[in-house]
Amino acid sequence: MNENLSKTTLLRVFLLIVVFIQFYSCTNRESSKENKTEMPANSHAVQYKKPSSSFSDTLVINKISAVFYNPDSLQLNKIKAITKKELYETDVHNCFYLMRNARMVLKKYWPHIHIIETSEYRYLLFIKADNSQTCIDLDTKEDMCGILLFDRKKEPELIDMMNIETALGFYFKSG
Repeated sequence: MNENLSKTTLLRVFLLIVVFIQFYSCTNRESSKENKTEMPANSHAVQYKKPSSSFSDTLVINKISAVFYNPDSLQLNKIKAITKKELYETDVHNCFYLMRNARMVLKKYWPHIHIIETSEYRYLLFIKADNSQTCIDLDTKEDMCGILLFDRKKEPELIDMMNIETALGFYFKSG
């Protein structure tokens, strides 16, 4: 009988410890949620204000194009200095592979679109078929790299490089 009492007591103590741990972990989780500011789902978005370009030149674009822009070397060093190492490396990696993929898609499926690469111009001056102009200051673009599509009829459009195939279809095939 004494052995059953001992087992019952141990079981009660064990259950009490489990309940205590469960209670403590729940209250601890709630208090940590209150102290933290939640990052949005797209928290990979740029966490800095992009430093100014080292250049102030203007690139004139007057043909059907996909303009690939990257920071110049000094601007890239400034971005590296103000960005966490892991985020910086991820952004550089993403720029390289997304742009490489975009070039391959353009060459294979849209070979008539002229590819323009730039890292040494701050301004892009797009001249439409009707001679109207649109100037874009790349310092105002938050991402360190990107692609602008231009068909000479519509305004140039910054696209999501992850969806290059869809973006090309929507931009160049729609009216």
